[in-house]
Amino acid sequence: MSDTEFKKLPGVLSFQRGIVITDALFYNEIGEELTPVPVLRHGIRGTQNVNKKGDAETSTSGSAAREEVSNIQTTDTAKTDPNASAVIVRFSIRFLDLKNALFACAPSKGDDDTLVGELRQSVDGFIQRAKSDQGVDEIASRYARNILNGRWLWRNRLVARKITISVVVAGKNVGEADAQSIPLPTFDNYSDAEKAVAKFIADGLRGHDSAALEVTARMDLGMQGAMEIFCSQNYLEDKPRGFARSLYCLGRTDAKKADGKDAIRVMGHAALRDQKVANALRTIDTWYPEYGIFNRPIPIEPNGASLDAQKFFRKGKKLSAFDLAKRLNTLDPGSPEGMFMTASLIRGGVFSDGEKSEKGKKES
Repeated sequence: MSDTEFKKLPGVLSFQRGIVITDALFYNEIGEELTPVPVLRHGIRGTQNVNKKGDAETSTSGSAAREEVSNIQTTDTAKTDPNASAVIVRFSIRFLDLKNALFACAPSKGDDDTLVGELRQSVDGFIQRAKSDQGVDEIASRYARNILNGRWLWRNRLVARKITISVVVAGKNVGEADAQSIPLPTFDNYSDAEKAVAKFIADGLRGHDSAALEVTARMDLGMQGAMEIFCSQNYLEDKPRGFARSLYCLGRTDAKKADGKDAIRVMGHAALRDQKVANALRTIDTWYPEYGIFNRPIPIEPNGASLDAQKFFRKGKKLSAFDLAKRLNTLDPGSPEGMFMTASLIRGGVFSDGEKSEKGKKES
């Protein structure tokens, strides 16, 4: 292991994601039959709940001649079949060999000619050390915990009475757990099911096995009837007036118009977007300095960005993945910094420094 540290990163430096993941689809369980949970578009008449201290221009009644009590909206809802006894949620995931993490490494105009070659060697050396280190096993165990504890179900995890999650590899059930019995904030004392799932994840990252993990959650909602479940929500740049929300779904939209007798329109099959599932699974960073204060893991992000806290936990402290990438030669893959960096490579992303006045490297 070299003690070389770099002053900057090349103008082009990117890593491809180390996972292949699908959307998570919702199904009604009716006896032994599974049917898709649909996203429905419909109108509602609610009441105005506008904070009068807010910006009137952004409220739905801001430009009205008089203050309106009613609030007419069009919205999307995902609801279970009234006869469903449970909700099934499924997705698949595969972990890729870390050796293929580096996607592009090229110089910008101001880069030293030797920078790219030495940086590539630095990345390759770190990955070789990481694959033979137990740090990969810990990362795999953390991913396995977030699969089996149902963190990826987001709000649905809170409203369900009971959740059972199983993981199948090549037709064989390799792990099953009561999701609500597995902790969310900590990563230790792994169960046999977590260890079994983690082994397949670690083997994938080491290039020993490319098998996909088929993940299924069975949610008992504690009551029967048409109940709302929570899939991903779409962002709309220019949301039409009176439109409340658009939900993510797959499949073809019902051709019927949402007017007259056809006031309810089937938009598609309710789903959690792959990005949302992946974000939950990589919420494993307890290595940041303020973990003892915030007391919860944050997603693996280069600057430690947390939407919950609206804060960057790793910015400006030489703890970001961008800073650590400059000293891969000196990183122990089994250390907290080394495991965070390995997890950052699995996440993927663009790490380029671009044009800067400083060039080359320094010897420490």
